[in-house]
Amino acid sequence: MTLTTIIGRGHSGTRAISHTLYASGVYMGASINRSGDLIPPHDMYEACRILARSVEWKGGLSWDFSKLHTMPIPDEFTQLIHSYLKSVLEEHEKDPSALVGWKIPETTLVYPWIVRMFPEIKYIFWIRDPRDCILNRHITDDLRTFGISYPETDDVRLQRAISWKYQYELVKATPRPANWIEVRFEDFVLHQEQTLARLEEYLGIPLGRIIVRPDAVERYMLDDKIHDFDFFAPELAHYGYVTA
Repeated sequence: MTLTTIIGRGHSGTRAISHTLYASGVYMGASINRSGDLIPPHDMYEACRILARSVEWKGGLSWDFSKLHTMPIPDEFTQLIHSYLKSVLEEHEKDPSALVGWKIPETTLVYPWIVRMFPEIKYIFWIRDPRDCILNRHITDDLRTFGISYPETDDVRLQRAISWKYQYELVKATPRPANWIEVRFEDFVLHQEQTLARLEEYLGIPLGRIIVRPDAVERYMLDDKIHDFDFFAPELAHYGYVTA
């Protein structure tokens, strides 16, 4: 394995796999925060805004991502990504056989161009029940922060739900890279050994074990606010999440 990255919206439980990779000897960058994110994030945030200029909002919950797959990637975007990943890429260049990766949820917002820049790396798509994903605040809640248009609303939960939907649709619309695995956070928590076995086979390395908490699953059941939206239905069914 050379390079790997984790795709998934904020609060998808991506810190669990980031900490697992770190505990397994994978170099995750010169500086990471408590969430396992490579920091500082500012160049990545600006790269997100550059990509967003080429996304066409069609109204409602419909976006046209098609230009992203064929247009030239702006030089400014490439420079920002290389700047953000400086420590990771330098480590990789020193020893191409080294175990190297990075994680930050905003990688999801630039995923189509990351795939085009790094087609051969290993991608881990981390999925969590969206009803749990939207319980807490994340910087990507209001997509306008990153230059993305969507139906205007002051309802914070609806903003978060739309953000989840947008990011899922963006990933789904992107041609699948050569190396790809999808993992449900709930499986990592409730069936850690089986899930790690899948990841070990995919990554080609033994993985460390971190402490997981079963109460991280289905937290929405204790929530007394709106956490379910009709447009979640296809993904809830696809990933086998329990619905009423």
